Amino acid sequence: MSRFIDRVVLHLAAGDGGNGCTSVHREKFKPLGGPDGGNGGRGGDVVLVVDPQVHTLLDFHFRPHARAGKGQPGMGGNRNGANGDDLVLSVPPGTVVIGPDGEPIADMVGAGTRFVVAQGGKGGLGNAALASRSRKAPGFSLLGEPGDIYDVTLELKSMADVGLVGFPSAGKSSLISVISAAKPKIADYPFTTLAPNLGVVSVGDDTITVADVPGLIPGASDGRGLGLDFLRHIERTAVLAHVVDCANLESGRDPISDVDALEAELAAYQSELADAGMGDLADRPRVVVLNKIDVPDAADMAEMVRGHFEDRGWPVFAISAVAHKGLDELKYGLYELVKAHRKANPPAAPERIVIRPKAVDADQFEIRRDPDEPGGYIVSGVKPERWVRQTDFANDEAVGFLADRLARLGVEEALIKAGAEEGCAVTIGDVSFEWEPQTPAGVDLMRIGRGTDMRFESSERAGAAERKYRKHVRRGLIDPDEELPE
Repeated sequence: MSRFIDRVVLHLAAGDGGNGCTSVHREKFKPLGGPDGGNGGRGGDVVLVVDPQVHTLLDFHFRPHARAGKGQPGMGGNRNGANGDDLVLSVPPGTVVIGPDGEPIADMVGAGTRFVVAQGGKGGLGNAALASRSRKAPGFSLLGEPGDIYDVTLELKSMADVGLVGFPSAGKSSLISVISAAKPKIADYPFTTLAPNLGVVSVGDDTITVADVPGLIPGASDGRGLGLDFLRHIERTAVLAHVVDCANLESGRDPISDVDALEAELAAYQSELADAGMGDLADRPRVVVLNKIDVPDAADMAEMVRGHFEDRGWPVFAISAVAHKGLDELKYGLYELVKAHRKANPPAAPERIVIRPKAVDADQFEIRRDPDEPGGYIVSGVKPERWVRQTDFANDEAVGFLADRLARLGVEEALIKAGAEEGCAVTIGDVSFEWEPQTPAGVDLMRIGRGTDMRFESSERAGAAERKYRKHVRRGLIDPDEELPE
């Protein structure tokens, strides 16, 4: 027996971008063939696509981990690496994607709707793409960027025309079983229905969909019973149908008080989805279905309360799901309300793509004090953090290339204005280093060999022992007058 799953947590990992290639063309009689390293491939995206043939999130319940393909590294001979394969996940209509912070980030409605929930990393450039007038044969390449990794929650909100609400054992499951082909569990005890049931009802040449929501009780909006977990399934319904048990013999209960209690719960329920495009639940059309009129006392009760609900402007239908009485009138009455809603709310036109380019003079980075490192600074920004992720710090030429890029962006000048001193800790992304403003950057320098940088070959550059000594002095771990260890 299949299970109805309407809420899952997905652990997503987009593909990493492939690394660029460092290669030099080698051919007989051509000793200076030039760089020919190709670029790395792009990492695959994790994409959600609405599929009308999918009705539950059951597959994700058993396989919550999803990973897209990695991009392949570049190769010599100007051959670029292959892009990673996108991972396409089919979700049912009405799926809401909730981000790690608990806020909805996508509402998946409409067949074929696509949403890139995790973006793959960009591939690194090969040394052929990094060649320039001043760097004719780069001895390094850029690393591929990692893909997005985070958790999202998928929450299903059923797409139905009519939502059946009522107290437990009011006859909702019996009703949907006789007006559609749905086969819900039916028994003579409360809370038989533990998951919503969807049924397709044929009315003439047209059809409508009906959702049977598990029984609600007072306090459902605060978590009592099962209502809080399944109230979301009536958010998108065009019509709400109160199914009332007119044969109920419990003291303190009658059809009018039952409906009033449910209306109070619907008014108290606040959707996590701010706007589903259909307004508030209080504004949805209502109908009252007085059930079990095959019982003589129930038929009398139905006639007594009919006028009360009609005075509210709600259509009233007296039926018996067991005896199949009044079902045709109910189906056609619901169909007329649904048809009026469809006419007033035609399918939305496809959204136009709006491109909002950033201003050319927008701030590209920000410098602030490091709260965890005395005298340290943090440089944040899309470009600096991306460049650091792309840099191979085992290659001096790649580090020099990073220094040139940061200098051209204005990071060096901004650090000086912020009061940074020589040797202070500067953090960009996940990398921290000691700032050395005396190292020239952003200028064309003569190369002394592939993979090297003459700025780091200078004998004036502080060694590892001296840098460690300065760091301990700044932190107050040793006496400034103490001699530098040999």
